[in-house]
Formats: sequence, C-alpha cells, structure tokens
Amino acid sequence: MASESVDGAPRIDERVKAVVGAYDVRGVVGDDLTEEVVEALAAAFVDEVGAAGTAVVVGHDMRDSSPVFAAAFARGATARGADVLSIGLCSTDESYFASGRLGLPAAMFTASHNPATYNGIKFSRAGAEAISRATGLASISERASRFLADGIRAVETTGSVEERDVLADYAAYLRSLVPLDAVRPLTIVVDAGNGMGGLTVPAVLETAAGLPSLPLTIIPLYFELDGTFPNHEANPLEPKNLVDLQKAVVEHGADLGLAFDGDADRCFVIDERGDAVTPSAVAAIVAVREIARARRESTDEQIHVIHNLITSRIVPETIEAAGAIPVRTKVGHSLIKDEMRRTGAVFGGEHSAHYYFRDFWSADNGMLAAMHVLAEFGMQDEPLSAFAAEYSPYAASGEINSTVADVPTAFARVVEAFSGRADFDELDGLTVSGNASMDDDFWWFSVRPSNTEPLLRLNVEAATRSRMQSIRDEVLALIRS
Repeated sequence: MASESVDGAPRIDERVKAVVGAYDVRGVVGDDLTEEVVEALAAAFVDEVGAAGTAVVVGHDMRDSSPVFAAAFARGATARGADVLSIGLCSTDESYFASGRLGLPAAMFTASHNPATYNGIKFSRAGAEAISRATGLASISERASRFLADGIRAVETTGSVEERDVLADYAAYLRSLVPLDAVRPLTIVVDAGNGMGGLTVPAVLETAAGLPSLPLTIIPLYFELDGTFPNHEANPLEPKNLVDLQKAVVEHGADLGLAFDGDADRCFVIDERGDAVTPSAVAAIVAVREIARARRESTDEQIHVIHNLITSRIVPETIEAAGAIPVRTKVGHSLIKDEMRRTGAVFGGEHSAHYYFRDFWSADNGMLAAMHVLAEFGMQDEPLSAFAAEYSPYAASGEINSTVADVPTAFARVVEAFSGRADFDELDGLTVSGNASMDDDFWWFSVRPSNTEPLLRLNVEAATRSRMQSIRDEVLALIRS
C-alpha cells in the first residue's frame, strides 16, 4: 500500500521496493517485475519528469519480455498524458542518443549483463540526464506505490504512441565524433554476446545503416539477437565470457577484438595475442584524444576528466601529462554522470568499462570508446599489445570479492594492520596508499563494502607484480580471517 507509515514517511509497495535500486529498476521477470508494476512505474515517471503534454522515448533490448514491458510502459505513460516515441530494439546508448538529440526523457528496458530471467528499466530525464534514488527514483517509487494502491487515473487528454527508427542517425552521429576513414585496414573480431551489439555494430562500423564503408573487416561472433544468451552470459567483466573472443582473435590473426555487454553500453578490448586491454588503459587512451580535441576547440578552457577511485594510477597520470585536471570520484554510474555535468568534464572513465563523453550528453557509450581506440591504434603501425603497454605499466589485482559475515570488524582489522605505514582516504570505502607512494615501489588498495550484499570488494595496484601480490595476500588474509 502507499499510505503513510506511523512515522509519516510514505510506505513503498513491496513490489516496487523489490525492483527499484539505487540507479535503476531491475528484477526477475514475473516474480518481481510484472506488467502491472511497469505500468505504475511509467505513470509515476511521467508525473515525476513533467512529461504530460510532451513525449517520452521508450526503447528496449532483445529479451523476450522487453517488448511486452515496453507496451505496458506505453499504457501507463499515455494514461498520464505523455506521448510515447517508441524507438524499438536499441542499445542503451542509442536510447541516450534519442533522449539527448530530441531533448526528451527516456526509459530503456534492459537488464544489461544480467541473466535471461531478469529485466529492468534505465530512466533518463531530458538530455540523457541520469536519474538515481537521490535525484528522482525515490519519488518515482512513492508515486508508483500510490498508483498500485489506488489505480492509475487517466488524465483528460491521454497520449499517443509513435514509432521511430533512430539507428541511422545514431550511427552517423558517432561517426561524426570519431571519423575512422583514415585508419589503416584493421581486422576486428566482435563478440556481441547475442546482445544489442549485434544490431549496432553493423550500423556503426559497417554499412547496415547506409553509411560508407570503412577500412575495417568485422568478423562477427554471436550477433544473433537472443535474450536467452545461448552461447555465454553477455557480461564481459567476467573472464570466462571472453574466452571465445580471445580464441577467435588468435585463430583469425585479427588485429584486435571487441566484446559488448547485453545492452551494448560497455565495451572490452582484446589485443592480437588474445590478452585483455584493461578498461583503465582504454580510459587513458580515450582521455588523451578527448583532451586534445577540447584543446583544439578552445585553448583557454580548463579541461577536466573524470576517473573513479579504482582506475589505475596511469589514468590520472596520463590526464595530468596531457595538461588536464583529473577529478577522482566514487564508483557509481549516475554519480559519475552528475559529476560530468557539474565539472563540465570532457570525458570520464571507470574500471568497469563505462566511458562517458561530454559530446554524448555526458552519458556513457561503449561504442564511442571503441571507436576512439580504433582511431588512435589505427593511425600507427605497432600491434595492439605493444601500443597498449604504454598505458598499462603497473600490476593490478582486478576486483576480488569476499563474503564477510561482519564487514565492520573486517574493515577495522585492515585499518589496524596498516596504521603507521600507509595513508588513508575514506572517499568511497577505504583507500590505503603506501607512505612512499611517489617512489618506484608504490602501492595502493581499495576496500569497499557492497551496498546490497555482505561483501568487501578489494582492488590492489602496485609498481611491480610481486609487490601487488604481497599486498593482495596480506589484505585478503585480514578480510577473511
């Protein structure tokens, strides 16, 4: 029910509470996420963003439930007076493009890299502006709870539904931002993971959207749109999901490989040897290009670039060396979008392969990041392994999760063990840096509690692999003891 609780706070319907998170809506189809809940969320979204009398963009991925939920959303949205501009099958960054280019709020139906049993909604205000719990999702939850309790009252002038295909415009816009006509011929294996990259890659990097051909030979892997993910999970952050791509790159003698997640807003890069290029290295490569572009456009501009606190040290070093100002942030999708807008940053990069662009309404776009890598790499003759090595000089552990029954106590053990020999920073969890952090033997690690599970997440980086391993093992023993 949506009535007020004893203390006066609004009571959130349990069905809404089950699916609305910190940054988006996500849940198991049929159990948590139903058409009734989606209709209520749609009506709430329209009221929250003031879309009655205007329009909202609605797009969806290839999951079996996505078209059904998009139709349910249209019913709830039009009942509250908003027209629905349906862009149909699309990637998440394509929905951001529509929101930004048209100046309309948007709802994207996807569960990103989650298994086939899940679905969800990513909301944006007009101009692809992110909505988090702190900036609208809490209010949407309250409104949706009232609609579930009392029914959705249709306004006098209800909305209509119009279909529009924006894929060709999206592809043309990305090519205008990163021209690839002059790169050397490249052979690229692309693993779409049966996700939306199977639609966007042929449009952007090939000729499916009617654009001229590029000096790129694309070898497709799992381009068939299939929300059951029959080949592997569409989550390139998990190394097991990169194995097929790594083998294919080597077998075909390709110059590189690209792997997209389910909704194609994240992209991972594989070199010619089948080794992963870290997202931090990608962020550094793209940062150099975006700083240079901003410098060409305005010599007086003070240029900012965002990086979250667990990207490699090479990222802020590269930003500073290019004459820009690195801005260190907490981890978090909507938070970084907000920080991009606040600082006017030209670019932002995360360890999780989310990349944000001022020229893309400060939203994230994995395809655009991949194009920057192709543009920079394709203008020189070295293999990708050698080219990327410049941006990967340090040893990193990757993120290691530990299930911990008593997180505060484990946290306290880490603080006690490193007191006196390290510096501490509590921006997001705890970052611990060796006192001699500017020496050649530097090290640092981050320990962050999960917001939803009894987990501690550890990331370690050091100047050498042996130092990284020793710090990693010491901290893991403290966390897990």
